[in-house]
Amino acid sequence: MTPKSAPAAVRATVYGYPRQGPNRELKKAVEGYWKGRVTAEALESTARDLRRANWQQLAEAGVHEVPTGDFSYYDHVLDTSVMVGAVPARHRADVDADPLDGYFAMARGNQDVAPLEMTKWFDTNYHYLVPELGPDTVFSADSAKQVAELKEALALGHTPRPVLVGPLTYLLLAKPAPGVDPGFEPLTLLDRLLPVYAEVLGDLRAAGAEWVQLDEPALVQDRTPAELNATARAYRDLGALPSRPKLLVASYFDRLGEALPVLAKAPVEGLALDFTEAAAANLADLAAVGGLPGKRLVAGVVNGRNIWINDFEKSLATLGTLLGLADRIDVATSCSLLHVPLDTAAERDVAPQILRWLAFARQKATEVVTLARGLERGTGAITGELAANRADLASRAHSPITHDPAVRERATAVTEADSRRSAPYAQRAVAQRARLRLPLLPTTTIGSFPQTAELRTARADLRAGRINTAGYEERIEAEIREVLAFQEKAGLDVLVHGEPERNDMVQYFAERLTGYLATRHGWVQSYGTRYVRPPVLAGDISRPEPMTVRWTSFANSLTDRPVKGMLTGPVTMLAWSFVRDDQPLGDTARQVALALRDEVNDLESAGTCVIQVDEPALRETLPLRAAGRPGYLDWATESFRLTTGGVQPRTQIHTHMCYAEFGDIVQAIDDLDADVISLEAARSHMQVARELASHGYPREAGPGVYDIHSPRVPSAAEAAALLREGLEAIGPRRLWVNPDCGLKTRGWPETKASLENLVAAARTVRGELPAS
Repeated sequence: MTPKSAPAAVRATVYGYPRQGPNRELKKAVEGYWKGRVTAEALESTARDLRRANWQQLAEAGVHEVPTGDFSYYDHVLDTSVMVGAVPARHRADVDADPLDGYFAMARGNQDVAPLEMTKWFDTNYHYLVPELGPDTVFSADSAKQVAELKEALALGHTPRPVLVGPLTYLLLAKPAPGVDPGFEPLTLLDRLLPVYAEVLGDLRAAGAEWVQLDEPALVQDRTPAELNATARAYRDLGALPSRPKLLVASYFDRLGEALPVLAKAPVEGLALDFTEAAAANLADLAAVGGLPGKRLVAGVVNGRNIWINDFEKSLATLGTLLGLADRIDVATSCSLLHVPLDTAAERDVAPQILRWLAFARQKATEVVTLARGLERGTGAITGELAANRADLASRAHSPITHDPAVRERATAVTEADSRRSAPYAQRAVAQRARLRLPLLPTTTIGSFPQTAELRTARADLRAGRINTAGYEERIEAEIREVLAFQEKAGLDVLVHGEPERNDMVQYFAERLTGYLATRHGWVQSYGTRYVRPPVLAGDISRPEPMTVRWTSFANSLTDRPVKGMLTGPVTMLAWSFVRDDQPLGDTARQVALALRDEVNDLESAGTCVIQVDEPALRETLPLRAAGRPGYLDWATESFRLTTGGVQPRTQIHTHMCYAEFGDIVQAIDDLDADVISLEAARSHMQVARELASHGYPREAGPGVYDIHSPRVPSAAEAAALLREGLEAIGPRRLWVNPDCGLKTRGWPETKASLENLVAAARTVRGELPAS
């Protein structure tokens, strides 16, 4: 394809870039600051070096316009709360005393104050800090961070474009502050917030910004007429400012839909749209509104949240279709590259023929530049790149890794009966209570215990050959003994082995399933300083041999109390991997479910009476628009039931979910047919317990009473107060007592103290129950 009327100059750009550095330098610096080993000045120096390196990488690749302001110590939504002065009252003293320590107190809490609530960023595995607002919120502008980073990039000779969370998205993501009427709508604060954005935009213009990007991903969700009217008003007012930079309103993750005509009419200079998964819908919607005459269109044709190489010919065809629909077409990734690792060049353990299929952030920036050159100059300018791209795509399509006939035959033979337990819940509950003989308000944990430096060292020593397998297994056995001994002494009712052998709840299983690939340096930020290495789901999935039975059986041999078998569910195995894009997700989920079903059945055969299959990603993967949700929930819940449907009625199936908004998937939670579900609830003040009660959820549930993403140790009184709230929604025969999530990231001292308080709270509240 040679464009007939390509613009004279096509810019290549990205919306954001990974923050961590090639060796997770930011994580090490921030955690060093928390521990008092790194000064504030040294932390800022590390951050400045990382920003400089990111911009230099992008410029050397040929990216014309680099993002600024997307870099964050912890979270860009928290940065926005600081920028607009939305500091909760309980944190103001800390912020006034030391802005940096106060910032981290909002993120993590401390022993005196609770942190902000944390939840998933749309349908990704990134977590943001939820703004807390109320009718008394007073906004004030603080553009220091955004202006400083803009000036850094200008001083280095780059063409920067500051990136801000847009005002609509900020308010639509916010929640009523504690103590505020739950019915309060943060969007009612829009007229109070817009002057603050106007001031920040003016500061950025004065500092030299030509363009500013306002991210509005909330507008790709279903929006009410009132919300669309608010969008029109916001961008009418911002567009009318007398002295401002040009405005690029960015959307991603789905089609802009009903908001597109609103923004097309707004007095802003540019729109950014996602042309990957939402390509057809956004193309049709653009044509329906008559294009964007007089505006800049930034076309996100390179997938910013998966790691497969781009199909250049397909993307160029999409870009060619866009010509004539806007005054100027530029090329970009579909969203920030925050969601992918940094560079495939570091992956020396991945076979070269497979590495050709992968593109991390650095490679995606190069893809954007190549496509921009091809759009501007015609395909003759990128002949070599096109030929190599075709060969790499063909290599993946015809690889035996991607197709296993036996796996496909088994998946095709699945029947509806395979995804149903052999008895209804009421019968199962009787059998399980007779077998387990647990007290009211039984106590347990979610699965993992602290991953100590000694455990990480042992794992590294095994990889490096400094110890043999027998020596490593002795260390794991010793850790399991210690974890079980503590739980028994603390008085927990249902135990876990602590998962010391697991590096990550997805990666551990991926390394033991065919069809998955592991990376060595493919780190992606999940929240704050928590980084994960999502495995690559490249081919058909099967389980060659048992994965967890050895360690669960060992733990069961050490105690008379029940020990849970712990697995990661099929939806989460997909959501927290870079999943193949060459077949429907439901087909891939069924393959994973069948592999996990074999593991569940083997655990039961080995005598495990409680088996937990975690699905924290069930809500996260929910399509952003309501029209796509029924189809997704059908295959998602079916894959869970297929995993667990083969066990006897007396085997108790647990599941776990955390850090998401559960209200709109309560029916799906019910459809999982798990016997017990544990959910995050401490930061949200038992909101999910009330949602389950409102739905009439009939099974057992454990809304968390210990926020494990904060270093705070909750007192027994605090945990008991939460338990009493839970009891108001869930009866005592169905209420479990547990933390919000696994304890992997916590230290032993705070873990022991918190769990001892949790058990004490359960005993106190149990003693308050009327005699049955």
